[in-house]
Amino acid sequence: MSWKEFSVTVPASTANLGPGFDSIGLALDLHLSICVSPASEWTVEYSDDGYQHLTSGIDNLIVSTALAVAEMFNRSLSPAKLRVETDIPLGRGLGSSAAAIAGGIEIADWLLGLDLSMTEKVKIGSAMEGHPDNVSASFLGGLTISYFDGNELEVIHVPQVEIGVVILVPPTEFLTTESRGMLPQSLEHSVATRGSAAGNVLSAALVSGNWETAGRLMEKDTLHEPYRKNKFPDFEAVRQACMEAGAYGSTISGAGPSLFIATKKGDEEGVAARLSDQFPHYKCVVLRPTSEGIQSRVTVI
Repeated sequence: MSWKEFSVTVPASTANLGPGFDSIGLALDLHLSICVSPASEWTVEYSDDGYQHLTSGIDNLIVSTALAVAEMFNRSLSPAKLRVETDIPLGRGLGSSAAAIAGGIEIADWLLGLDLSMTEKVKIGSAMEGHPDNVSASFLGGLTISYFDGNELEVIHVPQVEIGVVILVPPTEFLTTESRGMLPQSLEHSVATRGSAAGNVLSAALVSGNWETAGRLMEKDTLHEPYRKNKFPDFEAVRQACMEAGAYGSTISGAGPSLFIATKKGDEEGVAARLSDQFPHYKCVVLRPTSEGIQSRVTVI
């Protein structure tokens, strides 16, 4: 089967937004771009230094995802060369693995002509990730609030999110597996109930665009933040500084190790400048939500 070179572009994402653990995602304006061209064997070339250590063959996450999708449909997949450019940092809580998985699903869908619906793609990605938060945002863009139990998927999608975003990246990184290992096996019922209530109000505030309330609820998580926050230098001081700078709220981005700060749209540069001055050991990145989810198009005619 002959086919033309094409490209896939996937946005980064932040997940949880505090008590929306494993269910809330927000697409951000960093991107993974994959140029896919015919080849005799699978190869992956990264242009970015931070990705050079990743495997370049069938064990690469993008490739293994595409091959797994083909296997799901009892199809064989023609090999391809993938040229990858990305400004999503690895291991920083900004959905780099979810973007790779989404990209692999999109590549398989394109090459095999599966014509998968967006819901089907998100469902496959959620099963591979184990949760739908990052991958739903990467596919759909905007804000997503999702439920996935391994079989049933429900997603509420808010396409436009009118806030500014500041990401604080600490000097050290740690793996998602390490971060997951910090979580307790069980919680007292009252603690879990309080976390559930916070997540409910957070979700309602996000859907209604009430970021003043959402910002307050972002900081009331009981499910993961209390067990992870000690990995972040000056965590409580950063949170206090965000409040004093007028930010809506702050929380851990995904499993970490970055911090996500939501601000009024237009205030993000000023908040970032203050935080950079107060916490120079963090790298401060100004971002915006993006309403554009995954995109694919022919690049050679």
